[in-house]
Amino acid sequence: MPERGSGRAASRAPRIVRRAGGPALVTVGIGNSRTVVGLFHGTALRRVVRFESGRTTAAEAARRLERLARGLSTRDVAGAVLCSVVPALTRPWARALARWSGRAPLEVGPATARSLPIHYHNPRTLGADRIANAVAARDLYGTPVIVVDLGTATNFDCVSASGEFLGGAIAPGVGTSAEELFRRAARLPRVELRRPRRAMGRTTKESLRSGVVWGAAGQVDALVRRLAREMKGTPQVIATGGWAKLVAPECATVHVVDESLALKGMRILWEERA
Repeated sequence: MPERGSGRAASRAPRIVRRAGGPALVTVGIGNSRTVVGLFHGTALRRVVRFESGRTTAAEAARRLERLARGLSTRDVAGAVLCSVVPALTRPWARALARWSGRAPLEVGPATARSLPIHYHNPRTLGADRIANAVAARDLYGTPVIVVDLGTATNFDCVSASGEFLGGAIAPGVGTSAEELFRRAARLPRVELRRPRRAMGRTTKESLRSGVVWGAAGQVDALVRRLAREMKGTPQVIATGGWAKLVAPECATVHVVDESLALKGMRILWEERA
């Protein structure tokens, strides 16, 4: 497949600007490591808040929503979309969103992604985040397409030229692998992960950065090439997730970085339902 360096990462969304374009939509993506909340006006993502996932009550979730959408009343909100891969956090956030917006949120899953045929033996086992990413990549970047989600796990999601979810691969995430290495190897120091200066490290810290960061980039390229050979056409490759800004620029196969891909997929699913 043709290869080129990654595009620029999506810029941070600006603060809320009141528009006459209709009511707002709140989108909440709950991952194992991070929760991301976005506020849309029409197709424009006006504000994004990211924070660590953790034990959360409905009251705590409601307070976060109020801070996100300050200046808005419930009359300004069309509804909410919830995309969760953490069952223990799904219920409190669903309750908070229902109370705050006045209606139950749309919960992302195979049943709500009616426009995305899923070729999985059991579609119910497919993560909601993978569905949202696939829908956004299909609609915004075209098909065929591979999404590389660099989060707690590194997910590879393949969408065919005709817009069908074909399957993919799941690998340990960049941070997950590094933390397990630091935990198990008593003499290896914990290091901040950033772009290495060179592949041949001359200190233990340099060696760790090289192995973790460029090792992850090599894994992405190797799996993308294998997956692309099993797909018809030449897929675009879109990177997203918390580690995308660090790893994707080091990959030869990644074309675009879009940190808000799942949020955009949630908006698309909302519009398909309307």
